[in-house]
Amino acid sequence: MSPTFVYFILPLILLLFGLPIFVVLLLTSIAAIVFVAHVPVDAVHNYMFASLDNFPLLAVPFFVLAGEIMGKGGIATRVVTWVVSIIGGVRGSLAVTTVASSELFGAMAHTSVGTVVAIGRLLFPSLTKHGYNERFAVSLITSSGAVAVIIPPSISMILYAMTAQVSAIKLFTAGILPSLLIGVVDAVYVLIYARVKMVPLSSPARWKNIWAATREASWAIGTLVVIFGGIYGGIFTPTEAAGVAVVYSLFVAMAVYREIGLTELWHIIVNAVVLIAQILIIVTGAGVYSWLMTTSGIPQSLINGISAMHLPDWQTLLFVNAGLLVAGSFLEPPAAILILTPLLLPVVEAAGINALHFGIIMAVNLSIGLYMPPFGLNLFAAKAIFNVPMGTIYRGVLPFVAVNFLALLLITYVPAISMVLLGR
Repeated sequence: MSPTFVYFILPLILLLFGLPIFVVLLLTSIAAIVFVAHVPVDAVHNYMFASLDNFPLLAVPFFVLAGEIMGKGGIATRVVTWVVSIIGGVRGSLAVTTVASSELFGAMAHTSVGTVVAIGRLLFPSLTKHGYNERFAVSLITSSGAVAVIIPPSISMILYAMTAQVSAIKLFTAGILPSLLIGVVDAVYVLIYARVKMVPLSSPARWKNIWAATREASWAIGTLVVIFGGIYGGIFTPTEAAGVAVVYSLFVAMAVYREIGLTELWHIIVNAVVLIAQILIIVTGAGVYSWLMTTSGIPQSLINGISAMHLPDWQTLLFVNAGLLVAGSFLEPPAAILILTPLLLPVVEAAGINALHFGIIMAVNLSIGLYMPPFGLNLFAAKAIFNVPMGTIYRGVLPFVAVNFLALLLITYVPAISMVLLGR
């Protein structure tokens, strides 16, 4: 049995049968051990547990729990309401509000599908009521929610930092401008759309409403201040920031806003544990798979093969982007990052691409893949939430795929967008 079949074709076959990604990874790893690698079978569980023995990985369960508390405890909703109160009086302002709210909610909840659900429930009725057709409203929410993969402190970025052995804080810093660029590109597109379609003007922003919303959301906004101020102020590491975010959000949700009690807290913890387990079991499976692939020499063979083609660096990056977009439309970002980083990082580093810059390129690709037809995860989430035909969603998201692909090209070929805040 050839290594190519075991490491690449077999996983695709198993995915087509609908098996969970962690099962696919473990079965592929076992097949590799038996038919290709010829290493002891007990190496599987050793590397599974070794994959979890990583301090930065502790940030993942804490951020997941903090996101659940913020979503259920009224914190994220108040931040979104605050954004809605500020942006008004401009044709297309409600659509821009959706983009801005997705950026802020994504920074707090760290989950793309969660952002689509929350922002969709909050703003979809207003969008359709104020002149946006159903297709545009659903597609806007579906695509905007994907920014959670890019905007710090993204769980996907934490996993990339762990896998690529780079600083999570530096990666977060590198992701600030690209995530804002994605938001600006989306905002410009929706403003143009609103002007072309002559969407009615929304109510203008009023200082009275802004002040009331700011006062109501002050504790909620403090969550962002605690997380980002603590990380970038050097007060604590991203892992410690995640723990502090849990404590602060729990205090605000239970003592200040009083929106959750002990019963609700129990349900929040259970939901968080389920999601954390899903992520960590993928980490364990990907750890074994990546170790076997690396020791097989496949990454080096790939580098040698690409080098033999004598492609310019820009073409290498274009092929890598195309592959990541396809992978992102089939795999969830955490799984794609854990599987593909050990394979692709040596390739792009050989082309002179900095590992931090590539982390941002990968995150943007995978975020677009989440709403790229036909299998993007956000597409199915939108179908379930809004009960809109898939054909309608497919047609609606294509313009967002196009404009964000242009942003991806800028981020890819203008490294300064990612690296300038790092002083590089």
